Amino acid sequence: MLQTERLRIRHFGPQDAAFILELLNDPDWIRFIGNRNLRTPDDARAYIEKSLASLYKRLGFGLDLVELRDTGEPIGMCGLIKRDTLEHVDLGFAYLPAFRGKGYGYEAGVAALDYGVHELGLERIVAITSPDNDASGKLLRRLGFEFQGAIAYGNESELSNYFTYDP
Repeated sequence: MLQTERLRIRHFGPQDAAFILELLNDPDWIRFIGNRNLRTPDDARAYIEKSLASLYKRLGFGLDLVELRDTGEPIGMCGLIKRDTLEHVDLGFAYLPAFRGKGYGYEAGVAALDYGVHELGLERIVAITSPDNDASGKLLRRLGFEFQGAIAYGNESELSNYFTYDP
């Protein structure tokens, strides 16, 4: 678990299914990341086990739950991912609308990058965003990422913005 001044960042567990259901059905998640077709708490628990917990088991890291330190209220996710389709580990994040624009994404991003560099020994971290996701691109630049251009990712007909972070 990581802690910052205002946040606690920890692995997801089955008890977080309701939050996953809410976050992954947020219209901006669906628009910028994609529809995961989660409709029930059982779908959300299966997603946590298959997509999140499996990374923790395989790599020891992954996308983590970000919650307010004072109240324990979940606000989003942030963490490092190793995708088969990218050469380097990448930073991923998403937050509920009520918690955007308050500096939480930056705070969690700094903690995740620090963990990646100092604990995992990563020499490069990358990030990808939807080309029209200006807010995520702005946050990545603020975190020290540099825009490298557009790359084909996932569906080969769609391009993603590609950023790199070299500490």
